[in-house]
Amino acid sequence: MSMSLLRLSPLLLALTLAACDDAPRFTQAEPGEALSGGEATVQRSDRNAYSLPSANLSPERRLDFSVGNSFFRSPWVIAPSTTTARDGLGPLFNTNACQNCHVRDGRGHPPEPGDSNAVSMLVRLSIPDQPYLAREIERIGVVPEPTYGTQLQDMAIPGVAPEGKVRVSYDSHTVTFKDGHQVELQRPTLQITQLGYGPMHPDTRFSARIAPPMIGLGLLEAIPEADILANEDPDDHNRDGIRGRANRVWDDAQDKTVLGRFGWKAGQPNVNQQNVHAFAGDMGLTSTLQPKDDCTAAQTDCLAAPNGNGQGGEKEVSDNILRLVTFYTRNLGVPARRNVDAPQVLAGKNLFFQAGCQGCHTPQFTTAANANEPELANQVIRPYSDLLLHDMGPGLSDERTEFAANGQDWRTPPLWGVGLSETVSGHSRFLHDGRARNLLEAVLWHGGEAQAARDQVLTFNAEQRAALLAFLNSL
Repeated sequence: MSMSLLRLSPLLLALTLAACDDAPRFTQAEPGEALSGGEATVQRSDRNAYSLPSANLSPERRLDFSVGNSFFRSPWVIAPSTTTARDGLGPLFNTNACQNCHVRDGRGHPPEPGDSNAVSMLVRLSIPDQPYLAREIERIGVVPEPTYGTQLQDMAIPGVAPEGKVRVSYDSHTVTFKDGHQVELQRPTLQITQLGYGPMHPDTRFSARIAPPMIGLGLLEAIPEADILANEDPDDHNRDGIRGRANRVWDDAQDKTVLGRFGWKAGQPNVNQQNVHAFAGDMGLTSTLQPKDDCTAAQTDCLAAPNGNGQGGEKEVSDNILRLVTFYTRNLGVPARRNVDAPQVLAGKNLFFQAGCQGCHTPQFTTAANANEPELANQVIRPYSDLLLHDMGPGLSDERTEFAANGQDWRTPPLWGVGLSETVSGHSRFLHDGRARNLLEAVLWHGGEAQAARDQVLTFNAEQRAALLAFLNSL
């Protein structure tokens, strides 16, 4: 036995020796491990931990960050208005400001009983693929619901009917650990009421999505495509049960299919397009890449409503505003990890690897030298995600395709900053629809390719569970 192992605390020694022989054994923090975002990492762990600029951003560049922040936080208004830089909200929308969904740039949550609007959770809509719409599917990834489109918008400007209201109810079931400890899991059921434009297609697919945290998006965008694709294994050649594969999505600017990186099913290729589609779908705001309001042919009042376009035809979100918001969202820094050398955290890290969680939650990448922003280039980052799609089993299925993703496929969400989620957002809701009320519940919902890891976690005793959660909360 090595001297480094002899120096471990009793807890870490017991948990480390319980690990599989072929799993890594961590007895101390790795060099630079606390700097999850490399040199861009921010040193903050309070309620504003997700809202700071990349630490290596110059004072001059921080001015653009601040201006982009103002457009991200401030509400848009109905056109026509004297506030010409921010008018054009709607006609249909989910919220009037980005910040309303991403409170303090953090994670959204499902609506509570009595809430009038879902706000930080939206509902995607589609119907099963139709062969004659192959070109449309190639470009938007789904077949829209004929009357309501691809997203239910539960708010509208005066004179236009909202599309409907969203409510969520839950059924519960219990999962039992090997030592008898029980955890109650909640399965959500969506209720769409007060439909404003008549019944929906009988085969409509619904997918609830909470707003994800905004940190580190520019760093994820800067991971070389080849490094992401190197982790693909759709045929499971290494026999580990994990079959990661990339989503292939439409790039509006390049007018071609490219690698998907962003969104719950990796349905967007880059930060700029993610922002464009959020402006359009969430707030009803046009831009150069999305020049028309999100109204279907059946929504005549929506089509007839005034817009906030400029006198010269400039769209509601001008190219300059979009540039500033994209700069802001690319440069929201990742907070530094805490307690990386704590014995319990190291024990939990060993258990994370023992269970095989790193098979999807890839710990480390190095960003490209030609990143969109120079501060984000050549950074060793630790997102704990491979950005690939994985089959997560029927328990998490939304039965809805999105480009190459099927109903059971979800992109591995990055884990960096997850331990500060409740501090920032005021809640601990996780997974795509917020069904998990804490990190342990989120782990226990894993199935499909992650079933073996979840089953391993179910063998953990109370000390091991506490250690695993200590590690996750250190990220």
